[in-house]
Order: sequence, then structure tokens, then C-alpha cells
Amino acid sequence: MIALLIAGGVAAAHFALWAVSNRPVSVIEPLDYIDGFSYSPYRRDQTPLKGKYPSYADIEADMKQLGGIAHRIRTYNSTENPEVSDLARQFDLKVTAGAWLDRNKEKNRREIGAVLADARLHDNIDRIIVGNEVLLRDDLTFPEMYAYLDEVRNATDLPVSTAEPWHVWLKNPELADHVDFLAVHLLPYHEGVPVEKAVDYAMARYLELVEAFPGRAILISEIGWPSKGPTLQAAVASEQNQARFVREFLHRALCKNIDYFLIEAYDQPWKIDIEGWAGAYWGMFNADRELKFPLEGTVDRNSGWMDDALLATVFALVPMLLLCLVQRGMSVGGQLWMCVLVQSCVTAIVIAARLPADYYFTLRDLTALVGLVFGVVLTAGVLLTNGFEFAEVFFKPRWRRAYKPAEPLPPEQQPFVSVHLACCNEPPDMVIATIDSLAAMDYQNFEVIVVDNNTKDEALWKPVEARMAELGPRFRFFHLPQWPGFKAGALNFAMKQIDPRTEVVGVVDADYVVTPDWLSALVPHFRDQKVAVVQAPQAHREWERHFFKRMCNWEFDGFFRIGMHHRHERNALIQHGTMTLVRRARLEESGNWSEWCICEDTELGLRLLERGDELRYIDRVFGRGLTPASFAALKSQRFRWAFGAMQIMKGHWHALVGKSQLTAGQRYHFITGWFSWFGDALQFMFALGAIGWTAAMLIWPKMFSLPVTIMLAPVLGLLVAKAAMGPILYRRAMDCPWADIAGASLVSLGLSHAIARGIIAGLTHKRGVFLRTAKGKAEGGLAKFFQPIREEMYLLLALLSAGGAMLALRGTDSVEVLLWVTMLGLQSLPYWAALACQFIAQLPEKPAPASAKAQVA
Repeated sequence: MIALLIAGGVAAAHFALWAVSNRPVSVIEPLDYIDGFSYSPYRRDQTPLKGKYPSYADIEADMKQLGGIAHRIRTYNSTENPEVSDLARQFDLKVTAGAWLDRNKEKNRREIGAVLADARLHDNIDRIIVGNEVLLRDDLTFPEMYAYLDEVRNATDLPVSTAEPWHVWLKNPELADHVDFLAVHLLPYHEGVPVEKAVDYAMARYLELVEAFPGRAILISEIGWPSKGPTLQAAVASEQNQARFVREFLHRALCKNIDYFLIEAYDQPWKIDIEGWAGAYWGMFNADRELKFPLEGTVDRNSGWMDDALLATVFALVPMLLLCLVQRGMSVGGQLWMCVLVQSCVTAIVIAARLPADYYFTLRDLTALVGLVFGVVLTAGVLLTNGFEFAEVFFKPRWRRAYKPAEPLPPEQQPFVSVHLACCNEPPDMVIATIDSLAAMDYQNFEVIVVDNNTKDEALWKPVEARMAELGPRFRFFHLPQWPGFKAGALNFAMKQIDPRTEVVGVVDADYVVTPDWLSALVPHFRDQKVAVVQAPQAHREWERHFFKRMCNWEFDGFFRIGMHHRHERNALIQHGTMTLVRRARLEESGNWSEWCICEDTELGLRLLERGDELRYIDRVFGRGLTPASFAALKSQRFRWAFGAMQIMKGHWHALVGKSQLTAGQRYHFITGWFSWFGDALQFMFALGAIGWTAAMLIWPKMFSLPVTIMLAPVLGLLVAKAAMGPILYRRAMDCPWADIAGASLVSLGLSHAIARGIIAGLTHKRGVFLRTAKGKAEGGLAKFFQPIREEMYLLLALLSAGGAMLALRGTDSVEVLLWVTMLGLQSLPYWAALACQFIAQLPEKPAPASAKAQVA
């Protein structure tokens, strides 16, 4: 019942929010009468640009519909669709016939001949307009235009004019000497006038013309407002604004007996290719001949809101209900939080997916939309998985599988443990420190096997060999000059050398200093025969005096304090290659360490889970290693992890989605656990796409348009929500000051490109190269500063150039331009973060306190 109340409450609130934000508005009501429409007969899939013309029946249906609400129509072309005038006469419609003129002189001759012939044949043609905005487009010179006008006037008794915007007439009054009336375009939307002032503005321009040309007849040959399109300064294209403008103008025109044509009768999707995407939406009817708004009564802000709201509510209700039932152990606040996230994500997906029903997309636009919907779905998946983790940390009363310390074992009952350490080209002092810490453990039955593979320099491995010899027979060292399999190959070699008594195998990295009780505290957990792995967290030392190392430390620590608990609840641990203990029998039965995968530790953990084993996480630090020495080393490490993750996904896909002993919770974590990394790859692809689309918009502005605001808003909203959850979660789950939270967030963002490259490489390549993470002192030098981040810098410069060019060429008056530039700016953040990380990594370490120096001395 509680689950139903929560899910139902969120669904009801969601629908109510749609209803409140789309309440009908009252607009002035004219008489149900329209003097005239500009008319183009093309339907949704028809275009003169490709020779796809409407049929006789199509035009007949249009004339029947328009004849019921208007007195006249205006046409633009006389050689295309010649049956319009005759069909208009059948439905008592007067026609102002148009001849289309451009730079093609031969085509112009045909148009002039056709319009004159049409006028002679049809008595319902009462005016002729020669050319439409020809002078505005600069297709013809004024003398050329005068010649065409004079020719037509001499050939007919009908009134003749040419159609131009109001300012063309005012700036060129001599044009009026060659016409019988002024055909004027008044389009306040194109001039950035807000809709509440638009009719007054249009009337003011009309009166200017009346005063400038006293006694001359004036026809408003185009006036209207688009229902969709880019925001131009203060002019917002919407159905509500179109209804307001048209109804206010019709009322004013009736009062003042103004002669006009509304632009236009029907939406013309084909005009997107020549006018941009606003050009398709000037019709009072849509392309399917459905009235967009009534001429009386209230007007909906968004006529399609009910469909969107119902779809989003219905599609979200079932998953919200199931989530509440599955997560009954979570508090009401947590269930409510997750339901709100689910509803928000479903709404964003529905809005994006339904856009083709509301817009006339070209194939280019649809291609972009497919990418956008895909991006919204993946972003929603990332947000939901992060939100679930957020809910468990914030709202779950306690961790169900939070293990307490195990009872210690007396020496005679201690299982024998073989500890393995693989190293390659490591600083010998660092490795010896690790070995010495192992020698100091308070555990009786253990051995240490060190395998140095592929190190050529004897100065690196000889001191380690000497120290191992000093520690006695249970410390054994092997140097392998040439050995395959990277770290996994070295660990498999160690497995062949182990003491026959070994029951547990431990692995520790070459830079870790372990606590004396590592084995004595953790080995007792193996008394439970279901346990195959006991994992302790990775932790670091010597990071306090350098801010970059602080950043790395806290960024690593977040996963072990938050993510590992979250996964441990459903026995879905990520096994790590250090501070890990594995039951020998399970390791050997499963095939030892996989040399085909560069993340052999995580791959082994998943393999054991597929067998039904238990992996146990003990959240207590038993050893500390060194943070990566440089940002380049950190990037290399994260690339390797991302690459290995994709290897694991591909290698275990059948087990993850098919028949195996994995539980639903384990499948969930291993499928969604890398969603954030997929998000990094998606961000990289979107950045490249945004750069390319920006270039295309600037080079071919009529072919490539700005995405509508509603297309970008869900993506930006989801990204902002995801970005906000991380720092809040850190603050809640960790004893970490805000400065370190900011540092961890910065390094996480700065690694985005390295992760993206790792994900893409892992999906496209079968095998990877194991690159060790440098822990020693990094090389300096300003000349090498940009080398590790050169790709990030190329992308940053490209995004900044794209945004700057967009602002310079399109200006700052359009909301769509500003939103697009904002999106480019957000996409540049990972590359700014990489630059900042590289800079911080070069800063010198703070000097050790005097007390610490004295202790060293």
C-alpha cells in the first residue's frame, strides 16, 4: 500500500505539474472571419525543391477548407500547381496571383507569361504580385524590377505590385511609381519584437507607410507569427504566441478595415531548407491540415501537452511501483527520491522521443535527434544508477552486509597464506619498504613470493633480490627477464611456486605498506566456506603535503567509502589487485588469473561470482600505497581500468545477461556500474558532434539549424543533476572538507577524456597493453607540460572556437544561440579540468614540518 501511495503520488504530482504549467490562457476574440491567407499547397512530404508536388485532390481539399473561413488567397508562383486559381473559384475564393522572380531570367519570363495567362483565364484573380522580396534578397536590380513591373502593368488591367518588407518601401519610395498598390510584409517576429508589443509595432509601421504614401492603397501581403522557431531577441515562437498575435491582429484589422493576407494558411516543412527551421511553422493549420488554435475561447500554451504528460506518467508508473516494492527496506524519503528521478528521466525521454510528432525534421535533424534521444537515454541511465547509490547512502538505515571484525585464530589454526607481489621497473626502495612491512606481520603461517618480470635494469631488481635473501627462506624472489601476460602472467608464475600448504593467496602492489594485522584480521573470514575473496580497501600515504596527491587520494577514497558499500549490499564487489585475499582452491578451479584481460583482478572477481561464490568487503585500511606521481600516470591508470572494464563486459556478456548463477543485483551492478564511464565516452562523442554541427551551422546556416530549446533542455538538466549529486554524496558519506571535495571532483572531471578513450578502445580492440602506473617522482620541465594533455587541449580550443564563432556570427539575442554556446561551454569543462589538474600536479610539495624532519634525522 505504501509503495502504491508513493508511486501514485509522484505520478499524480507529475501530471498536475504539466496541467498547471499548461493552463489555457485567454486571448482577445475576433469574429470568426479571415480576409485572406498566403497559400502554398505543399504537404508534409512534398517540396518543389525535389519536384514533389501536391495532387489535384490535395489542392481541392485545401480550397474547400479555406473557402469556409476566408475570402481570398495569395499565391507566390504561377508555373507550379496551375490548378489553384480554378479550384479557388469553385469555392468562391478571390486570388491575388503571384509570379516568382529570381536571378534566373529565363524562368522569370515563364513566370510572367504564366501569371498573365492565368489572369486572363480566371475572373477570380483580382490582383497580381510580381516577385516576392526580390529586392530584399538582391536577386534583381531596381531597374530590372521596374522593367518587369511596367511590362506586367502594360499587359493587364488588374492592379499590379511587388511584395517587399515595409522598410524597403520607405527607403526606396520611387518603387511606388511602378506599382498600383503597395504590397507590404510586416513580420515583427523577424525584428525581435516581443509578442505583447508586436501588433502595435506592426500597426505603427503600417501607419508610417500610410503617411509616407498618402492616398495609395496598401495591402499587408504577409503578416503573422510562427508557432515554432528560434527565439530572436525578445520574439518567442510558440503556439500560444502565434494565437495571441493572430487573434489580436484580426481584431485590429477588422476595426480599421485593413486589407491583409495572413502568412500563412498551412505549415510548409520544405521551407526549412531555404529559410531555417522557423520557416516551416507560420501556418494557422499544420502540415496535416489541423487547426493549431481556435479563433474563439481560450488557447492552450502547448496543444500537445496532454499526450506527453499521459505517456510520461503511464510509462513511469510501473517502474516506480516496482522500485518501491523491491526497495522496501529503504526509507520513504529514499523511495520518494528514486521515484522522482525515474519520473524525471522518463519525462525527458518521452519529450525527446515525441519531438518528430511536433516538428518537421529533415533527415539531418532526425539524425541529430536519434543521437540526442540515445544521449538522453544513456544520461538518464547514468543519473538513475548514481541516484540509486545516492539514495542508499542517504536514506538507507544501515548497510545490511556491513561485516564486523572476525574472531582471531590461534597460530595453530591459521591457514597458510602465500602473498604475491609482482613488479616491473619499480624503484627498489619502494618495493623493499613493502617487503619489510610484510615481514613485520603478526601472522605465523605465510610466505612472500616476489616476481620481477621484464625489468632490464639490474639496478632496479638486484637490491630487491638481496633484501629478500636477507629475510629467510619463506621470502622468495624470482626475476623473469622476458615473460608474457603482464601482471597476470607474473601472478600465474607465482602460483606455480607456492607452498603446497597454501590455502589462501594474497596479492599486494609493490608500493603498499601493510599493517601488521592484515592477515591476522582478515584470514579468519575464510572460516565461512562460501567466501572466496576478502577485500580490503585501497588507501594512500604521503599525500597530505601536495594538493594534487590530496585530490587523487580523495577521488580514490570515494569509491571505497561509497561505491564498494553500495555494491557489497548485493555481493557484487569490484575485486582489486592489491589488499586482496583469495581462497586458493577457488582461484585454481576458476582458471587462475586471466592474461587476456588487463584488469585481471576485477575479471577474476566476476568469474568467482558467476560460480556462486561470496566476495566479502571489510572497510578498514590495512595497507597504504602511493598515489600516481603525475597526472599523466593517473590518466594511464584510468585508461587501463576503462579498457579492462570493456574487455570484461565483452568477455562476460553472456553470463551477465544470460544463464549463470549471477543474481539480479549482481547483474545490475556489473552492467550499470560502468555507466558513468560510458557517460564520459558519450560526452566525448557529443563534443566532437557539437563541434562539427557548429561548423556546419556557420558554413551552411539554412541546411543546418540550431536544435530547438526543448531538445537540449533535458540533457542539460540531467547533467546538472548528476554533477550535483557527487559532491553532496561525498559530504554525507566521508569526513572530507569542501576543499578536498572540490579537488576530488576536479580530478574526476579531468579524467573524463582518458576514460572515454579507454572505453572506446576497449570496445573496438580485443587486447590491450598493460601500462604500469608510475609512483616515483615525475619528470619536470615546462616543455613537457602540455604533452600529457595535448588531446584535451585540442578539444578545448575547438570548443572555445566554436562557441566564440557562434556568438560573433549569430549574436547574443537568440536564446537558442546562448543555450547552444552554454552547452559548448559545459562540454569544455572536462578539458579545462584536465588543464587544471596538469597545472596542479606540477606544483611543488609543501616542506615537511620541522618535527617530521627531526624524526627522520
